[in-house]
Amino acid sequence: MNPDNNNGNQNPARCPDGCGMLPECAPLAVPYVPFQQAGSRRYTQQDALNNGTLFPGLNLPFHLNPNAPNVVKGPLGELQALEFVLTELGLYLDTHQGDAEAFELYRQYAAMEREGRERYEAMYGPLRQSDTAGSKSWAAWLNDPWPWNLPEGRER
Repeated sequence: MNPDNNNGNQNPARCPDGCGMLPECAPLAVPYVPFQQAGSRRYTQQDALNNGTLFPGLNLPFHLNPNAPNVVKGPLGELQALEFVLTELGLYLDTHQGDAEAFELYRQYAAMEREGRERYEAMYGPLRQSDTAGSKSWAAWLNDPWPWNLPEGRER
């Protein structure tokens, strides 16, 4: 943020999402990672997975993946997108604990992920060894093919 743009105002205008925030007197020639601003815009869950971040301001397209728009397809892709968004929101909340809107969004996505995982596992079986604890036997984990080996839309 340019101090000349403050016009003496102690509360300068908010920077765009991609700029982050720097302390008023950041020293020259010392690396500094700006803090992400509270209330940053967010991608939809599919756009977040496609772009590798939930926040457009953190989307630095240095290594573009030409197949990115096709990442999320079917129930497994949707579950992965939800888990990705939960991870991104969790990281954001680690540094922005007071953002009640983001925490509520986290709670909503956590509920959606739980429901999606239950639906997926009812169709395809457990995704992780620890999920086998809710099964009748350990064989639920070992029965081939494993969920990620099945073509999308096909059940065991």
